[in-house]
Amino acid sequence: MAENGNGSVLVTHEGGCHCGKVQWQIQAPAHLQTHTCNCSICNINHYQHLIVPKQRFQLLSDPDTLSEYRFGSGLAKHYFCKACGVKSFYIPRSNPDGVSVHARCLNPASVLSITDTPFDGQNWEKNAASLAHLSKA
Repeated sequence: MAENGNGSVLVTHEGGCHCGKVQWQIQAPAHLQTHTCNCSICNINHYQHLIVPKQRFQLLSDPDTLSEYRFGSGLAKHYFCKACGVKSFYIPRSNPDGVSVHARCLNPASVLSITDTPFDGQNWEKNAASLAHLSKA
C-alpha cells in the first residue's frame, strides 16, 4: 500500500459522472478531507472538492467523452461529461498541480469518512494559500 507524505495509507477510489460515461480513479486516504465552496457553479451543483496531485489521478474512460471548458483567465480546466453534462473533475487555477474531483461522485465502498470544510470560493484568491495543503493529503 502506498502512503502520502503525512503517513496516511492511500487507497484506490473510483468515481465518475452520473451517467457513467466518464470514469476516473484516484489514490487518496480512506478518511477524506474535502472542502465545499460557494462559487456560483459549485454552489448550484453542491460540488464537494477533493484535490489530489495529478500523478494520483487517472482517467479510465475515453478522453473523447469529455468537454473542456476554461473560465475567465483560462488557467483552470473544467471537464464535463458530453452525455450528461456533469462536471466530473477539474484542474484548479489556484492549485495547477492538483486535480479536484467531486467527492460525492466516488464509489462509497472505499470511503470510510468525509470531513468537509466550507471555503469562500467567491474570494478564492484571498483564500487559495490555505488550500494548497489539500493536494498533498
